[in-house]
Amino acid sequence: MRLIKCSTLEFVEFVGADIPPYAILSHTWNEEEISYARYGPTEELKQKKGGQKILRTCKLALRDRYEYAWVDTCCIDKSSSAELTEAINSMFNWYARSARCYVYLRGFDGKDPSSDFSLCRWFTRGWTLQELIAPKEMHFYDTNWRYFGSKAELGAALSAITGIERPILNGMHPLHVISVAKKMSWAASRTTTREEDLAYCLLGIFGISMPLVYGEGARAFTRLQEEIMKETTDLTLFAWQAETYITGAVRYRGVLANSPMEFSNAGDIVSNTNPRNNPEFAMTNKGLKIQTTLTRGLGNTRFMPLNCYRQTTSHDFIGILGINLVSIGGGVYARDLPHRLASQLSEGADQGETIYILKHATHLQHV
Repeated sequence: MRLIKCSTLEFVEFVGADIPPYAILSHTWNEEEISYARYGPTEELKQKKGGQKILRTCKLALRDRYEYAWVDTCCIDKSSSAELTEAINSMFNWYARSARCYVYLRGFDGKDPSSDFSLCRWFTRGWTLQELIAPKEMHFYDTNWRYFGSKAELGAALSAITGIERPILNGMHPLHVISVAKKMSWAASRTTTREEDLAYCLLGIFGISMPLVYGEGARAFTRLQEEIMKETTDLTLFAWQAETYITGAVRYRGVLANSPMEFSNAGDIVSNTNPRNNPEFAMTNKGLKIQTTLTRGLGNTRFMPLNCYRQTTSHDFIGILGINLVSIGGGVYARDLPHRLASQLSEGADQGETIYILKHATHLQHV
């Protein structure tokens, strides 16, 4: 791990257990950021807006008695694909193990009543999601580097803005007990400059690693879902809903979501069983293979339960949720009515069956 020694502004390399306590910066990228290749003496840093962020971070770190700091713009050599892959796969852990995270909210003036904290660009970016959740200690600063509050002090506002419950933000509820659908919903309204980063910025949230392939586009999010299903049997991975206006005349879909946006209505979805009690499933060259119990669905569809509910604000559980499937023959199904989740219409039979659900359904007739 490459850290900045704040007293000298020099880079120092550390490995494993030798990594000292350090502060870390969370921010949104803008013009004049200082990369590893462009990093230079203090006087040069002062001349660039990105350099000012580095200097301010180091000044705060020294004030708080941290000798080292980490800033993503300059501490990663992005010309090295191996280093970039390691950094992105390790990013969540780097923020989690930091002694303190400084959040710089460019454009937000904490002294101006008309400046809205909830409208900060920081809340709309994909990468800052893990930077909000991972650190234990966070201090927020406005555009003039004035202290605005800590993660604990701003907890209610942060929860209201992001839809992430305070026990999750403060670390009382570990991420592995949160449903896949709920975690996906946190990223539904966030954006990234590169399409692939919509998947890569979620690696730490789901505790997985995978190679980076810039240029693969939407396939990155497909790979993310495939990696998630290797680590959990949480069926809420399939509790997404296609947007009607995007779906248009396309009736059938595969089993996987196209983007986090399709989980925008999944923030209240919780599993009704320990995922370890769910059936095993895996992606094959025939589609998703799963043993399940299908019952009567809407029209000519079959209902497949996802063993989850929507939880109301009163913490009551309402209805078992699932998806509508339509048979295309040979024990293979496609998702029907993908813009909605289904409710169980009848009780299932005792005997389950092994079925396949298409990974993609683009070859099926549009109706």
